[in-house]
Parts: sequence; structure tokens; C-alpha cells
Amino acid sequence: MKFALVTGGSRGIGRAICIKMADLGYNVLINYKSNEVEANITSLLVEEKGVKSITIKFDVSDKNQVQEVLGGWIESHPTYEIEVLVNNAGIREDALMIWMKDEQWERVINTNLGGFYYVTKMVVTNMILKKYGRIINIVSLSGLKGLPGQINYSAAKAGVIGATKALAQEIGRKGVTVNAVAPGFIKTDMTDDLNEKELQTLIPLKRFGLPEEVAHVVGFLASKESAYITAEVISVNGGLYS
Repeated sequence: MKFALVTGGSRGIGRAICIKMADLGYNVLINYKSNEVEANITSLLVEEKGVKSITIKFDVSDKNQVQEVLGGWIESHPTYEIEVLVNNAGIREDALMIWMKDEQWERVINTNLGGFYYVTKMVVTNMILKKYGRIINIVSLSGLKGLPGQINYSAAKAGVIGATKALAQEIGRKGVTVNAVAPGFIKTDMTDDLNEKELQTLIPLKRFGLPEEVAHVVGFLASKESAYITAEVISVNGGLYS
């Protein structure tokens, strides 16, 4: 059975991506850290598309959990194949550098960058052996231009962008593509604390984006038709650039 694994798939952009993967005909493995209720809602929405959905709880920033839970799931399901990986799980803890606590730096780096490393390392070997796979990393406008108050988030997402380009070169000859999608301001729980009315004046399209608009790009990169695209970062930001 062919699966797409979406980390942080319970809400927002992650939920929209899970639904898009189902539209492509993939069974979906929905990772979540704590919100079981929302993960189950996503699961129901996926299964309405006529595919199988499985929720899997682990913290992407904890390498032991990734190895035990995700690694254990892979080992116990030898007939299930993760053909698409979407590294979407991420957190923000904004503060100016002079006020930022070490714990805020560490949590954001470990979740956004460390999570990419631990999860990808767990699934990429099988993609290489099968000589087919799609890895899509959800990064951010912050990782491209840097945003004040987000040195931890900007550093983490810039790190994933660099890792995307490097990994794409390592495994391209094996038929596995690695790309990134960089959303700007998207209407999700993660941006609820932002002043949308003020920020949309900076955006040429004069609005925040929708999770489904990000998911549509991810869906293309997950498809067979994207076979000659790798090491790319595609922005979904309404025209907002530095």
C-alpha cells in the first residue's frame, strides 16, 4: 500500500496537505504531537476521499520517539510503503534576540530543523531502495528573507532550505526528488496572533493565503508529473518578497 506521511498533519496547512494527498490517491499517515481530536478530524476528512488513514503520535523533535514510534510502525508494516514525505511539523516562538530565551531557540531549532532530519532519515533509505520517492519540506518566507523577532524560526527554516538542496543532490540519481514550499502569511492557527489587516498591506495580492493554496503546490511536487523538479524552493506568498 502506498502512503504519504505528513508530519504536523492535524490542523492548518498540514490538514490541507493530508486531504490533497488523499485526492492524489495516497493512503495517508497523519503525524501529530498532542491534539488527538484534531488529528482524528483530519483522518475522517481523508477517509471521505476513499483512502486509508492512520494517525501516528510522536514528537518530531525527539529522535527517540521518531525511532521508536515511526521506526516501529515501518518495521511492523512491511507491505506499507511511504512513497511521499511532507515535513510540515513546525513551531514559532517569536522574540527579539535580546529577549529570546535559550529554550525558545532550542525548541524552534529542534522541531523545525531537527524534525526534518530525524523523520527524513527514517524513511529515505526505503525510497532509495525503491528508486522512487517525493520529499517536500514546508519552509517559510522567514527562511528566505529573515523576519525580525524570528531569528530562531528564520534560522531553522533557512537550514531546511539548505538541507533540501543538499539532499536533492545526494539522492537525485535514485529517482527521489527533494523540494521545499515556502508559504508567506497563511490563515492558520499559527498566524492567529498576527495583525492581518496591517500585514496584508505589504502583500501585492492584499490578503493572507489559504492552506489549500499551499497544499495545491505540495500536491504537484508529490505527483509523478514533477519528476524533473528537484532542489527547488517554491514560494506561496501572494507576491511578498524582501
